[in-house]
Amino acid sequence: MIELKTYRGHIRNWAELCKKFEVDPKLPRAEREAEILKKGFAAVGTDLPNCLRGMFACALLDTETGTLTCFRDQFGTKPFYYYQTADGRLLCGTMIRDILGQDGFVKELNRDMLQIYLSLTYVGGEDTFFRGVKKLMPGHYLVWRDGSLTVRRYWKPEFRPDRSRSLEDFADEIHKTVQQAMQEIKTDDETAESFLSGGVDSSYVLAMSDAKRADSCGYDEERFDESRIAAETASLLGVEHSVAKITPEQYFAVVPEVMYGMEQPLGDASAIVFALGCKATAQHTKLCYSGEGADEFFGGYNMYRNAERYGDNLKTFYVGNTNIMKEEEKQRILRTYNPDVLPIRLVEYIYQEDEGLDPLTVMSDVDIRLWLEGDIYLNVDKMSTAAGLEIRMPLTDLTVFSIAAAMPPEYKVNAEQNKVAFRTAAAKVLPEEIAFRKKLGFIVPIRIWLADEQYNGDVRRLLFSSICAEFFRPEEIRAIYDEYVGGNSDLWRKIWTIYTFLVWYEEYFVKR
Repeated sequence: MIELKTYRGHIRNWAELCKKFEVDPKLPRAEREAEILKKGFAAVGTDLPNCLRGMFACALLDTETGTLTCFRDQFGTKPFYYYQTADGRLLCGTMIRDILGQDGFVKELNRDMLQIYLSLTYVGGEDTFFRGVKKLMPGHYLVWRDGSLTVRRYWKPEFRPDRSRSLEDFADEIHKTVQQAMQEIKTDDETAESFLSGGVDSSYVLAMSDAKRADSCGYDEERFDESRIAAETASLLGVEHSVAKITPEQYFAVVPEVMYGMEQPLGDASAIVFALGCKATAQHTKLCYSGEGADEFFGGYNMYRNAERYGDNLKTFYVGNTNIMKEEEKQRILRTYNPDVLPIRLVEYIYQEDEGLDPLTVMSDVDIRLWLEGDIYLNVDKMSTAAGLEIRMPLTDLTVFSIAAAMPPEYKVNAEQNKVAFRTAAAKVLPEEIAFRKKLGFIVPIRIWLADEQYNGDVRRLLFSSICAEFFRPEEIRAIYDEYVGGNSDLWRKIWTIYTFLVWYEEYFVKR
């Protein structure tokens, strides 16, 4: 007998799987997906994740053999964690807090992870800040039987550029595939809204969806406020538009709650805004679309336009979208430094597997495997869950990715533009000024707010505390802070990354 021990996710291709595994399609969604997983595993075993499209993290127990098998989806949209106790048991779950409270768990800080975090601003790789707690990585499954643990990979990104097809061919395929994805993303009896920024990804998703309302975040600081642009898009598409206006007081007040909900520190300043946006949106819907995935798949970041210039040198430094502290600086500011803990070692296997691919594809692959899982999808999952909001991401899809994986780099970025083919597809339903609008990113006025003593009281409290002194050299932290408030606003990210770690540490190791 197969028991479903834990599961979180959304299976898009449930209709075909109901036929394949003889599941009643009229069952309520939760029962239907549970039956698909149980009957599917009984039928095909560890090949099950190759049958699934969507978001999933689950654990299935074969009660006859005592074997526990756990899966995580191909891109890591849903997290899964596990821990081996001293007496030979496996603790696991889709939340770290599922593990922390169980008998046999010993809470210890994995201090080495701080070195990774200070560069990446997120927890990259399979280790976490809790010693012994590991992430099951995207595209992997684990098998636990009789005290023995086996972890295997069932999927990885594969890139095979096809130069026989034109830019318009790829744009047509993207558009057709997104149309299909939007049909699968929800059932007819569900009602969804859609997050909307000033960018092409969320605008395209909204234009292709049946959402009647779009949700944005905004600020009083006009040069950071994308909600005005979003309002124009919403009006053009004929949908209602709501804006959650974020104040600095709100922003800083919610940081401890966000770091606790995140379960790991996250130095992405937009995560706080996203958390507030989820709370506001959850007041009038329980289901919302979001546009994650397109940047990494289709070449959306401006740095990708430097790929050819980086060339083979990438493997010496590129660890993903963020790399804010070099080893010399970490060695200078940390009380203890382990020279064997280097971010580049997290991605060495990717460079080995991608030998011979063009530099842009390699950069994208690093971000798909490390950055998406460690930052973007973690943020979406944890903050939506905390708010009681379900988010579905139509562009994070195996069929959408397969188009990007076949696309030559020149259809992704050129000297003038990024995401070229994707924008060309979006222009089929959006005006060109929206489809080809320059990428802004999910910008936050944090570089201004963080230097303002009206708002940064808790930042100063922790940076100059005994807690900070456990990990950092106080004089070095003071020097970075003084230079920042003295006018070097580029240092805001370093201040913020240190601060968010300290907030998280206080929440999990001081208060609790």
